[in-house]
Amino acid sequence: MEVRFGTDVLRRLKTDPEYDGGYAEAIVKAYRRRVRFIEQAPDERDFYAMNGLGFERLKGNRDHQYSMRLNDQWRLILEFAGKAPNKMVVIVGIEDYH
Repeated sequence: MEVRFGTDVLRRLKTDPEYDGGYAEAIVKAYRRRVRFIEQAPDERDFYAMNGLGFERLKGNRDHQYSMRLNDQWRLILEFAGKAPNKMVVIVGIEDYH
């Protein structure tokens, strides 16, 4: 899938190996792993198929967004744009769920 980034910080976390954006090293590594996984996935069904991702749609005023686990505490927040076969993922944030 094509990936876009909601902020320059998120883009730099992916592209600049020296940049940590103020996050712990483990979070940055998990983030980069997840972005690579998203890029290689043909569509979001692969996200649901991997139980360890904890991929889910958010609720309430965020029901247009999805989250994916980085670790027990941190989640990657995503939105989808476009329609298949040109659907893309927009990474909008990294959030502490605790």
